[in-house]
Amino acid sequence: MKRFLISLLLLIGLSSTPILKVYAQSNPPVVHAVLFYSPTCGHCEFVINQTLVPMINQYGNQLQILGVDISQQQGYSLFAAALQKFGLDRGGVPFLVIDNIYLMGSQEIPERFPGLVETYLAQGGLDWPNLPGLDNIIPTQTSPSTTTPEVMTALPITPPASPLATHAPESNIPASSSPTTDPLTTLTHQEKSTWRERFAHDPAGNTLAVIVLVGMIGALAWGYRLFQNTKGASLKDNWSWAIPVLCVVGFGVAGYLAYVETAQVQAVCGPVGDCNTVQQSEYARLFGILPIGVLGLVGYAAIIISWLVARFTAGRPANLAPLAILGMTVFGTLFSVYLTFLEPFVIGATCAWCLTSAVLMTVLMMLSIAPAKPALAKLGHKKKTGKLKRL
Repeated sequence: MKRFLISLLLLIGLSSTPILKVYAQSNPPVVHAVLFYSPTCGHCEFVINQTLVPMINQYGNQLQILGVDISQQQGYSLFAAALQKFGLDRGGVPFLVIDNIYLMGSQEIPERFPGLVETYLAQGGLDWPNLPGLDNIIPTQTSPSTTTPEVMTALPITPPASPLATHAPESNIPASSSPTTDPLTTLTHQEKSTWRERFAHDPAGNTLAVIVLVGMIGALAWGYRLFQNTKGASLKDNWSWAIPVLCVVGFGVAGYLAYVETAQVQAVCGPVGDCNTVQQSEYARLFGILPIGVLGLVGYAAIIISWLVARFTAGRPANLAPLAILGMTVFGTLFSVYLTFLEPFVIGATCAWCLTSAVLMTVLMMLSIAPAKPALAKLGHKKKTGKLKRL
């Protein structure tokens, strides 16, 4: 992540506004492009590190890229206008526009953007794309000195070995008097959108997420009362086959999300929600390392294994397995509550695949309550019997 932040600074910088300008010098021929990105987007990190920064270094004064941060309201409005121009109902970042062509995702941009740059350079260069609202944010003179390439940014920081100089406009953050300021501590947004604004980005999907969230919280409360009042059930009965069936479905959902997160591809979303925005957020990986989809795969696999132990073995393992299933599903439901809360109120987008997994885990929790109580009673009884024998 540190490498990404430094590369992001080299490419586009950060300021108190969501519009960030990159200059690589302006000697003709020059190709111009616009990149819509989010600072918390893993796909953006990949594209910036692996494609755009190397291209900036390669082409130098022949490539100019304008970065637009969609995590801020003004940037999101420009992104929405761009999507509308291309006739798209929704789209994810990274989203790069060159001429009248849009490229989306960490697979299409690396594959096509270098070739397009070569083509337009051979044709004599290319002006900024015709996007709604773009003229209002690009100054009339976008060409810096031919001897001093620069990135317009609010940060007075020039990272070591940077091919681009930085400049801090007086209207933004004042320059620090310390030359050793850590850029990682200053890469923060000066304007945060409110939860209402984030919710409004995807009202239909976020409303559905809130409904699922309320349902999961209600299921947790109901499950607690059910555990106290139930007489118990056995996982050896036929009804318990619903548990592995639901786990198989959940395994498929988690497997697809794991593929999207690890292969850095665009997710196929349904009519409601914006899966790609969720999958490109910082919350798509646990501790910034483990993809949530992979964690789901492990969880569903562990539940199936525990069910097999409970159904086809006897003795202490058969009694421990229902408790293990209950523990895993309760944890999974609580974690799903956390993730589902983040979608409408923090990320501002909802993933239908994630909601499906959350519902599946909640149902699994409810199914595991009845078998867990007699299993717990049997373990307690055996413990007391063992103490009496020793006496």
